[in-house]
Amino acid sequence: MKKWEELVRKVVPYVPGEQPDQPDMIKLNTNENPYPPAPGVQRALRELDVDTLRLYPDPTSSQLVDVIAGYYQVSSSQVFVGVGSDDVLAMAFMTFFNGTDPLLFPDITYSFYDVWADLFRIPYQQIPLNDKFQIEPSDYFSENTRNGGIIFPNPNAPTGAEMTQRDVESILQHNPDVVVIVDEAYVDFGAESALPLIEKYENLLVVQTFSKSRSMAGMRIGYAMGSEKLINYMNDVKYSFNSYTMDRTALSLGVEAVKDDAYFKKTLKDIIETREWVKEELKALDFVFEDSKANFIFASHKMVPAKEIYEALRQAHIYVRYFQKPRIDNYLRISIGTREEMELFLDFLKKFLKSDR
Repeated sequence: MKKWEELVRKVVPYVPGEQPDQPDMIKLNTNENPYPPAPGVQRALRELDVDTLRLYPDPTSSQLVDVIAGYYQVSSSQVFVGVGSDDVLAMAFMTFFNGTDPLLFPDITYSFYDVWADLFRIPYQQIPLNDKFQIEPSDYFSENTRNGGIIFPNPNAPTGAEMTQRDVESILQHNPDVVVIVDEAYVDFGAESALPLIEKYENLLVVQTFSKSRSMAGMRIGYAMGSEKLINYMNDVKYSFNSYTMDRTALSLGVEAVKDDAYFKKTLKDIIETREWVKEELKALDFVFEDSKANFIFASHKMVPAKEIYEALRQAHIYVRYFQKPRIDNYLRISIGTREEMELFLDFLKKFLKSDR
């Protein structure tokens, strides 16, 4: 090894879901929204003044911050925006988790958390979910597990399980001296947000995204809401890292996405209704799963190994997510597509499960 290589920061990177590009595929592996962005987003893109791209964007992202604050009825000083929730979470890790006690998060969860912890040299401890893939709040109480911070998704990923606001608050009550981050990437699909608690707990940061429920995964817009003190600290780190994180196009389209609430609610309703229908269909095919409040279902078949089903689906250009990891290597994470896509998916499963294989 060369001398300079000894100084390289070496990490095992996050592995995103497969991104195939086939005209006949059904893509149910990365939890993308199956519906297009709001009409106002499309209109704003068509009317974009390309000449403005020679100018730097607003470093404060004030227009987008203000519209998010208005939508959620919080102060603009309580909102932080970034390039997808991954960027927002990375900024939060750098800002808040700098002690010697471990950061706590579940053992089965969003697999970027341990990557960031390794990257930023943050000690961490993974807390096992229970047998029903649920978080046990008491496992995170500071008197039971000493820690330097806490993060978990709600609903959790990849399980889709929801923690009640009461349970979230119990974790906050038992951890007044560290920052608690609730990653709500999937909250709009029927779960209860922790957002009302930010007025009560200044150490709570709630993180959401435009990628899932607002159909803008390709635009990369994420945001956090918390006390003014938390947001100020995050902005200090952001402006020390990259003052112009949000480009002009993202800011403009993000504003339009928030404005069209009727379209937002309609697509959510369609996805939730499809999810509930798919649950019943999967049960009839002998799949088992805990209830999901996300735009995906985390399921295992009673007889057929998940990997076998995954590979058969993939050969048919139907993509779901398979994790070859302890405890979950016999489960598939199935994103909810349109009704038509899910009908084709289920038709394939019915034929495959009846075949001799």
